[in-house]
This record gives sequence, C-alpha cells and structure tokens, in this order.
Amino acid sequence: MTAVQATGQADAADAADATGGTHPLDNPAWGSISGAHRHLAEGRAEGAKALRYPADISPLAAISAFDDPEAWEQLAGLVAPGETVFFPGPPSLPELVPAGWTIGMSLPGVQLIATDRLRPRPDPEAVVLGPDDVDEMLDLVARTRPGPFERRTVLLGTYLGIRHEGALVAMAGERMHPPGYTEISAVCTDPAFRGRGLAGRLVLAVAQVISERGDTPIMHAAAGNTHAIGIYEKLGFTLRWRPTFFDFRTPGA
Repeated sequence: MTAVQATGQADAADAADATGGTHPLDNPAWGSISGAHRHLAEGRAEGAKALRYPADISPLAAISAFDDPEAWEQLAGLVAPGETVFFPGPPSLPELVPAGWTIGMSLPGVQLIATDRLRPRPDPEAVVLGPDDVDEMLDLVARTRPGPFERRTVLLGTYLGIRHEGALVAMAGERMHPPGYTEISAVCTDPAFRGRGLAGRLVLAVAQVISERGDTPIMHAAAGNTHAIGIYEKLGFTLRWRPTFFDFRTPGA
C-alpha cells in the first residue's frame, strides 16, 4: 500500500484522534512516556494525566487526552515559564488548547507503519552507539538536523551507527515506545556520504532490533520531506495518518 492508497486510513485516524484516540499510535508520546519510558518521566505521580521527558533527554511531553483541561493544567506544572515542549497531535489540536498556551511551531507530518513488505536485517557495518559516542552523535545531528536530539536521548533505546575511517557518518535509533510499537528516529547521514544507502541500511538494522523484541516499527517525518518518505515507503513502510508536530509554551510565558 502506498501513501496515496492509505489516505482513507489516515483520514479515519485523524477523525478518531480529537481526544487522544483509542489506538496507541493516535497519541504515541503519551503511550511511550506513560509506558515503556515511565521510569524516565517527570511528573509520574499516580493518576498523572501529563508527563514529560527531562529536557536533556527530549523536549517531548504528553497528555493523556487532548481535550482534558486538567491534563493541560498538569502539563503547565511540568514546564518552566518560557520553556518549549512538543508532541504530535491531530491537525485540529489548536481548537482544544486552553487559553493562555502559545503554539510556536505547527509542522504537518506523517506517521508511517511497517508492512509485511519490510525486511528487517542486521547490518555488518552497524555498531551500537552509547554514552561514550554522544559528542559525535550530537555533532552529526548538528550538521544534518534530523530533529530533536539531546545529550541523554541515547537512553531512549538502541542507536546504531556506521563509521568511516573511525568517524561517525550515519546513525539511526529508537525514540517513542507506545505499546506494541517502537519509533525509528534520528535517521541522518553526513552530507558527504549521502546517496550510498546508509540511512536505509540503518533503518532496516534498527527495525531488526525492534522486531526481535516483538514490536512493530513506526516512523514520523515532516510531510514536506518527500524524499525521505519515498525511501521509507520503498523499504516497506506505509502511511497510517497525518499528525501535526506542535511546539507549546506555557500560559504566562
């Protein structure tokens, strides 16, 4: 199924998502921070309706339901004045945001899910990246801008890289872990090494790690990044729905 063929599926997900949806992928940030990554979360008191990662792990935050004023109030208590947090949501989300919140970024995106066409496999050149590699990872991210990546983002899951003459030239890893799924993120390649298929190889290698765990790989991308989306579709991903990525600032910031 191509992205065009999946339009009906994506539109149905859009319509179902006004309150946070019933599927784990309708509100993936909440499913991740309240589930597999709860041990990393700030605000994890019993009954919490808002959670966030520490800022040095990720700017991602989450609320249990997009239309719940109490969840927004709890989120405000987790975010310092003037600080920005972000999470994906339905395009209609601005209609549900309580008064006082400021939306800084509104970036149309796509959520992709693995199909049975995906063929995960290890890569003989891929190496596991960890805390000792963070400086190099941050340098690569700064030069390629794949999205938010902080000093402790590596704690979110397995990160794999490919080196050339000792230098890190490509990487990909895991970010959100909603129940039953794992997001492949931070896919990036040094500009001097693009066109060699390194990103695709690493996506398949990370997908292998995810599949061995029994999860289904997912990905997010900016809707305008048609080149990357085309690569991911050729690898075996298909469009599930079209979230928007929002930056939020707290009331009074």
